[in-house]
Amino acid sequence: MAREIKRFLKVGAQTVFAPLIQTLLFMMVFGLVLRDGNWPGSDRAYADGLAAGLVMMSILSNAFQNSSSSIVIAKVQGNSVDFLMPPLSALELAIAFIVGAAARGILVGAVSLIAIAWLANVMPAHPLVAIYYAIVASVMFGAIGLIGGIWSDKFDHIAAVTNFIVVPLTFLSGTFYSTDVLPEPFKTFSHFNPVFFLIDGFRYGFIGHHDAPLVAGALWSLGITLALCWACWAMLKSGYRLRS
Repeated sequence: MAREIKRFLKVGAQTVFAPLIQTLLFMMVFGLVLRDGNWPGSDRAYADGLAAGLVMMSILSNAFQNSSSSIVIAKVQGNSVDFLMPPLSALELAIAFIVGAAARGILVGAVSLIAIAWLANVMPAHPLVAIYYAIVASVMFGAIGLIGGIWSDKFDHIAAVTNFIVVPLTFLSGTFYSTDVLPEPFKTFSHFNPVFFLIDGFRYGFIGHHDAPLVAGALWSLGITLALCWACWAMLKSGYRLRS
């Protein structure tokens, strides 16, 4: 776990500062285009709801990138033996990779939240709810990144996972908008997106408004996260696509 955290901190300009700039750019562009009015169904400004969605997107993407890149780089460079040879169990390896990814996701999310505080009101209405969803989201996408990294044999493979799975899920989950404004059947379809519940719950933690049942979303997100973590453990235990 310490190795994973030190790894992304050594290149902080790439792993922390670059995502921060991206979040600021999204916030400034969408904030300028849609600066008037409140977030649908809420008395908070549109910028406040947008800020929560962008921070969650930063958490998700960076947690995914950390665990996936760690595994793929080890494969490409041929040094996966560094974590396979030591007497570490599959459970310990899964925890190390996922917690390291979650640490990066939460760190980038916190820095992004501070950076956009001058563009929106980022004081959370329900801090504990926001923290819960930040932790669950970072662990979930840390696990997805680990699964993607184990499956991938080269950078092209993990890029395909990013472009065709991670990006569509995050962009079509209500990051930039409320799903309440979508016509049917798109509104209903969006609620089958697991990322929707993460962003919806996290946004509720900040502006006090949610588009779907909060408890159901929290339990659904937790269940998916636990299932993904189990899958990571199973893949590492079997040595799937790790041992040559």
